[in-house]
Amino acid sequence: MTYHPKSEFMTVMIARGFLADCTDYQGLDEVLSKGVVPAYIGFDATASSLHVGSLIQIMMLRWLQKTGHKPITLMGGGTTKVGDPSFRADERPLLSAAQIDENIAGIKQVFAAYIDYAEGPTGALMLNNAEWLDDLNYLDFLRDIGRHFSINRMLSFESVKSRLDREQSLSFLEFNYMILQAYDFLELNRRYGCLLQMGGSDQWGNIVNGIDLTRRVLDHEIYGLTSPLLTTSDGKKMGKSLSGAVWLNADLLSPYEFWQFWRNTTDADTGRFLKLYTELPVAECDRLGALEGAEINAAKIILANEVTTLLHGAEAAAAAEATAREVFEKGGVGDDLPTFTFTIAELVLTGHDGQAGVSAQQMFMKAGLAKSGKDTKRLFAEGGARINDAPAQDPGQIFTSDDFAKPIKLSAGKKRHALVQLG
Repeated sequence: MTYHPKSEFMTVMIARGFLADCTDYQGLDEVLSKGVVPAYIGFDATASSLHVGSLIQIMMLRWLQKTGHKPITLMGGGTTKVGDPSFRADERPLLSAAQIDENIAGIKQVFAAYIDYAEGPTGALMLNNAEWLDDLNYLDFLRDIGRHFSINRMLSFESVKSRLDREQSLSFLEFNYMILQAYDFLELNRRYGCLLQMGGSDQWGNIVNGIDLTRRVLDHEIYGLTSPLLTTSDGKKMGKSLSGAVWLNADLLSPYEFWQFWRNTTDADTGRFLKLYTELPVAECDRLGALEGAEINAAKIILANEVTTLLHGAEAAAAAEATAREVFEKGGVGDDLPTFTFTIAELVLTGHDGQAGVSAQQMFMKAGLAKSGKDTKRLFAEGGARINDAPAQDPGQIFTSDDFAKPIKLSAGKKRHALVQLG
């Protein structure tokens, strides 16, 4: 990047590694330098929580507000009914209106931790595109909006082209998604003076469509900016862990498990993640990221504490670190470990004096430390399973209600731990 920005926001985006591409670097930088710029990112409500993969966009909105501009979080109450086909191999399952509303309620909880929605010039807005999409008249929409879109051009976008090149079906419903997202930008510009859409680099085609449509219909100059699609240094998609998606809502993933995800960052990613996911000065992020050997572990703890504090608060971060220290350094149980409960109904007769119980394999799968019976057997065979800190060798070992006098601690390797109890 040879361009040297004037605005604080663009300076931050470039210095911290948020910027993949921009439709007009200089034009956007000039606008950002002159006054408050309203900017939005859209979030479709396909689940009841966002996961870590969305955190880079949330941090972009946070920095936008911290540098004196107005963030708009746009909930996709309308577009979720269609489903974004970008770089997917198949069509998304369709959700009911009630499911979408429920998911939006869950997603909204996260934003308040990062963005200030108080009234004022830079106070954030929480909007839902169902407001203008649900009541569209189809014929009017085709005549007024559809005529501005070239099928030839839409087919050239990589997100569509890659699907067609693999000869995978792309429904007319999905094909309409990019038109609806473009219309979102037009409506946000018309209603709220929104000048910038941001998103991951997979949204480039959708963003460009919105800019082009708004220019044609309103003759307004607006801008697009994308962040890189993040993968970890070992090539894995950001937002996934060994036990599944790393959710941002505490009811789906405990603060301890969230903290642990960041503590387990690979050495090579530590400096980059400090810049993207914390507010530590860039020079400090570079210094911490350059540490080697045992010292890099201190940097990972700082990363875990900073990221967890932003989402769940300082107390949750401190509790997670204390639990990790208790578990790893002292071999204790730890107060903050994720806990999973078996009901009496889930216990089965074992033949052991007629008592009901569960197998070690069932416990490890219940706690998410193994995905399947085969996965459990491999974990035990490789010596990675421990029960109450003692090596476990038999996945078929039965635990009866007597064994559950207190919670049972399970460990998969050195870093993944959980408690199971009888409730």
